[in-house]
Amino acid sequence: MMIHWGLYSLLAGEYKGKSAGNYAEWIQSRLQIPNAEYEKLTSIFNPIYFDAREIVALAKNCGMQYLVVTTKHHDGFAMYHSLVDSYNIYDATPFHRDVIAEFASACDSAGLKFGVYYSQDLDWHEPNGGGYTANDVESAGTTWDNSWDFVQHDKDFSQCFHDKILPQIKEIMTNYGEIATAWFDVPMTLNLEQSQEIYDVVKSLQPNCLINSRLGNGKYDYVSLGDNEIPARKNEAKDVDYNALGGFKPSPNGLYETAATMNDSWGFSYRDQNWKSPTEIHQSKNHLNHLGINYLLNVGLDGLGRVPVPAAEILREEVRI
Repeated sequence: MMIHWGLYSLLAGEYKGKSAGNYAEWIQSRLQIPNAEYEKLTSIFNPIYFDAREIVALAKNCGMQYLVVTTKHHDGFAMYHSLVDSYNIYDATPFHRDVIAEFASACDSAGLKFGVYYSQDLDWHEPNGGGYTANDVESAGTTWDNSWDFVQHDKDFSQCFHDKILPQIKEIMTNYGEIATAWFDVPMTLNLEQSQEIYDVVKSLQPNCLINSRLGNGKYDYVSLGDNEIPARKNEAKDVDYNALGGFKPSPNGLYETAATMNDSWGFSYRDQNWKSPTEIHQSKNHLNHLGINYLLNVGLDGLGRVPVPAAEILREEVRI
């Protein structure tokens, strides 16, 4: 199970009457919400119904083998107690809890492997966040970088990388017990040296942690296929673009994974009721597993920390098929 959860969950796919489309977690970019406005969400982020043990129990009872949780998405807001940047759930919100610590503990108690998602390139809260070199490529928002708050030509990703990204990765790999997988995303700006540095840091602190291919530049242990990518068959990787988000790449350990949504959005969206049926999910899982590909099914928690009722019902029904 993958979990997308952050400040964007409060907006639930809509801001001032405008929709974020199919990617609710991209709402800040899609609607160009200034950081000064977006930051106000921290004052009301108080997910009183969040219970990591309950969510982990649901995942395990529905046959999940591991959990991957967003520690920081592209908006730059950390869902753990970061000493690197106070823009985090512990320091900046009335909730004042480290939910990553709670997820890690719940997984350990339940015997479920624990993994983390971290946006190692894009960071819309930072003046030097990545993505500005790829704005000729279509994104789920307006631009890959924060082009509405910060002047584009002044950016230097290496500053963000060394001041925030790498130190936060070190924190995460140090403070939450055994990490089974490090799930990185959209390598738009990282160069080979930076990808290698992240890879080496993760391995030095978590030797058994598997790193996905979206770290970028060919530094990975297993291949993440594209979002919701359900291939008919395994294909040989030819003319490989190691920074492409989808498609097959050589897998050094023969490991592949498809991350997929249960509806259209990764983050919670109250408008998105286009749920896949239990039968559809069951068929996709069986097909992928037959090909030797893991099926990482996403749940977007709402602003109060709950699994949406339809998602929970679909998961429970699928396991009974």
